[in-house]
Amino acid sequence: MYDKLTEKDIEKIKAEIEHRKVVVRKEALESVKEARAHGDLSENFEYKAAKQYKNQNESRIRYLERMLKTAVVIEEQSNADEVGLNNTVTVYFEEDNEEETYKIVTTVRGNSLGGLVSIESPIGKALLGHKAGEKVLVKVNDNVSYYVTIKKIENTVDDGTDRLRRF
Repeated sequence: MYDKLTEKDIEKIKAEIEHRKVVVRKEALESVKEARAHGDLSENFEYKAAKQYKNQNESRIRYLERMLKTAVVIEEQSNADEVGLNNTVTVYFEEDNEEETYKIVTTVRGNSLGGLVSIESPIGKALLGHKAGEKVLVKVNDNVSYYVTIKKIENTVDDGTDRLRRF
């Protein structure tokens, strides 16, 4: 796995694990007990649904704990005039004659539809370390690539509003 995480990402993951262990696990166990009390388990949909929910929660806990064990901690800092983690970047796509704005984030928070681009994505990798005004080649794979021009870089603070991606 070896996800690149910031200290804030790690804090969020630990908080989610704690919440799932203390609150969600208790609720899930209560749901299973309540559904079991309704009688015949072979035809009890509530029981099956409650068990499934409980198992999904336990699976998510294991996934997050494994992610923490294998994480590589990275710094959020970058030079003031270069694209770095948690910067908001406006880029110009020459082929489409369009501008787009993205926030560069860690892999676990990436959400391209929400304007959050992972540092592991082709465009995220290409933009890191470059300055406003530079033309950058974004290589998607061996056959596909395109150029973008960095129009503006804003140093934004990680305010914690970006959610961790659910799997």
